[in-house]
Amino acid sequence: MATTFKTQHSPAQIRLCETYRNLGLWTFQGWIAMFFIAAGYAKLTVSLETLTALMSWPALVDPDLVRGVGIVEIVLAVGVLAPLASWRLGGPVLMMAAAGLAALETVMLAVHVAGQDLGLSLVNLILLALTATVLIGRRDKAMPGRSPRVLLG
Repeated sequence: MATTFKTQHSPAQIRLCETYRNLGLWTFQGWIAMFFIAAGYAKLTVSLETLTALMSWPALVDPDLVRGVGIVEIVLAVGVLAPLASWRLGGPVLMMAAAGLAALETVMLAVHVAGQDLGLSLVNLILLALTATVLIGRRDKAMPGRSPRVLLG
């Protein structure tokens, strides 16, 4: 017979846990935004020959598609940081941007696996894990109609 211990956490402990969770999520959001702003900027400004040398898929598609992916990456990356301006307005934007980036990362993961770009596939897996963490971690605050989850215990 297993014994379960239920501990009561003080309000201060719960606030501290929420503070660390919030700090971790903002850190992930910053990393995601920095990566996708840089990747999008590269797709917009670097020559297609250089991009093709770095990854195989730009050689297989129309140059406008490569530039379009760059624009989408920048717009979604800025959306991940939207709550910095206003949580009330930026929360839903964050959720849509994170969902969009997760979809983009999933498609690009398949493209990189098909192109046998092992390094880029691994980077996409890491980015997908970070984005999924933000998406799941921010859903309660960004969608206030949902019932709150228990943080501890």
